[in-house]
Amino acid sequence: MATEVHDAPERNRYEVTVDGALAGFAVYRDLDGGPRVFTHTEVFPEFEGQGVGSALARGALDDVRASERTLVPQCPFIEAYIHDHPDYGDLVEPRS
Repeated sequence: MATEVHDAPERNRYEVTVDGALAGFAVYRDLDGGPRVFTHTEVFPEFEGQGVGSALARGALDDVRASERTLVPQCPFIEAYIHDHPDYGDLVEPRS
């Protein structure tokens, strides 16, 4: 099973594919000069329970890190992933 994550900025989301088929996405919006706000994550039912959501979150968060941005995890899935993987905690924009 080949899983790939890529940014689709024209749709404001990261997409995950499995063997070339779209398997899910994580929607975001960018604040001017500020953080990337994750608002919704979805993995299609036929791909659930196979680690696809974790691959999606990891790929999206790695991209945020590479772009030297911060993020706001409004999406419960992304927030839970960061909680379970505290090495991504430094990406979270401090609350004011």
